[in-house]
Amino acid sequence: MVKIRLRRMGAKKAPFYRIVVADSRYPRDGRFIEELGYYDPMTEPATVKVDAEKAKEWMKNGAQPTDTVKALLKKNGVLD
Repeated sequence: MVKIRLRRMGAKKAPFYRIVVADSRYPRDGRFIEELGYYDPMTEPATVKVDAEKAKEWMKNGAQPTDTVKALLKKNGVLD
């Protein structure tokens, strides 16, 4: 199953996430299919940049966003 999820990057205690499309069997920070954007919770307010067109296309083709990614996409107006 293909998922849209967060891939953790950044230093210890300073997380930075990339929003990626990955097979659910791959490890969290392992192989992925495509990068859709990023999420930086350390800024005030948190920074989120997503390629809305790619995200919609992937979801149309059956990719399932995780709960966290779904919330971020709703906040950015990608999901209705």
